[in-house]
Amino acid sequence: MPHSKQTHSLCTPEEHTLSRRQLLGASTAAGVVGLGGLGGLVNPLIASDMSAKEKQVLFIWIDGGMSQLESWDPKPNTQFGGPFRSIPTSIPGIQVSELMPKTSQIMHKLAVDRGVSTFDNSHSAGVPRINRGDPKDRGVIYPYFGSAVANLMGPGDSGLPPYVWVKPGSGGFKYQDAGFLGPKYGALAIGEGKPPPNILLPSNIDQQQNLERNALRKFANKQYGNSRAKTFSEAQDFVFDTAQALMDRRTLFDTPDAGDIERYGDTPLGRDMLIGRKMIEAGVRFVKVNSYGWDTHGDNFNAHASLMPRFDQAFTAVVEDLDQRGMLDHVLVIAMSEFGRTPRINGHIGRDHWPEAWSIAMTGTGIRRGAIIGETNDEGTWVTSEPHDIGHFFHTWFNALGIDSEHTEYINDGQPLPIADEECSPIQELLA
Repeated sequence: MPHSKQTHSLCTPEEHTLSRRQLLGASTAAGVVGLGGLGGLVNPLIASDMSAKEKQVLFIWIDGGMSQLESWDPKPNTQFGGPFRSIPTSIPGIQVSELMPKTSQIMHKLAVDRGVSTFDNSHSAGVPRINRGDPKDRGVIYPYFGSAVANLMGPGDSGLPPYVWVKPGSGGFKYQDAGFLGPKYGALAIGEGKPPPNILLPSNIDQQQNLERNALRKFANKQYGNSRAKTFSEAQDFVFDTAQALMDRRTLFDTPDAGDIERYGDTPLGRDMLIGRKMIEAGVRFVKVNSYGWDTHGDNFNAHASLMPRFDQAFTAVVEDLDQRGMLDHVLVIAMSEFGRTPRINGHIGRDHWPEAWSIAMTGTGIRRGAIIGETNDEGTWVTSEPHDIGHFFHTWFNALGIDSEHTEYINDGQPLPIADEECSPIQELLA
């Protein structure tokens, strides 16, 4: 039976009694400055402790909505099950779709929650809500998870940008993810596996000339900052300097080894996942890797028959790589979409948006490996176990990284703000 009211009782807060001051500026430029870099921790000792641990995040964003029925929670031989079989995994009694043969062999290294239940069934609402952890309406724009981790844990000792986004299409600096934390905590996007073209050193400029240019740039920024918001000029310097440090590591963008390509797959996702692993190895705090094309309203089964093997290969390769390199103990790996897809098959042989019952997979630091939790009914339409909203996962992931999500707060212009939904709590079954 539908559970929309009962299911979400744990994550539906009472009306907030405190009014929240609107901090956004009237224009785009004013907004960027007005939001600039005032976020922080109530207890700086917590940040120091976390930074020392050098924990990192590899966040695999499956854009559009992966079907849980063709992946983590198959329902073969039911009216909505589709044409694919389920296959056994390395965990006795646990099965996944036959489209995931490689993943099935590493299930004992993963944790999967099949009882995810969220609210928004549109991309425009679901993407930001999921990425921000559903912080409710507090009069400010909350950061995406990558920006939150960059702020709470800092860049570490690598000197590289704390938040790198590996994606198809164009690159550059994407400050919008940072919300009220300010542009300093935005994402440096690596498009098509190439460094941002606007920070590459021109061929006619040598290193000495580049040093002189940077000195002039910093002088100009300082003069600019004397008459404008300091946080904005500081953010400019930080972003440029860390991006420059990334460019000094050009080997990260070298042509991949043939053996690596064979293992990860000669596909956009395979190549991007490989770059993501290299970024993690280099010390980037938070790396986001995008996979596109999953909005399968039409021809769902042929689409997933094409998409899933690419994900299966790249995802398995990066998990095994990190494990073999001894890095999985300090890297949190998350694979998720903005929602799942409908059990019911539409007239275009597709599956539509379905936030009511879907799955999220993870592994790595702080996560209990082999924990397969959450249940849906026989047709996959509703969660029959205790459902988990995105707020529960933000608490879980923060705690996996060593962050006390219930007592750590941002400070925004003197205003304390929770880092995760107060009405939710960590999912203990997923924590090591």
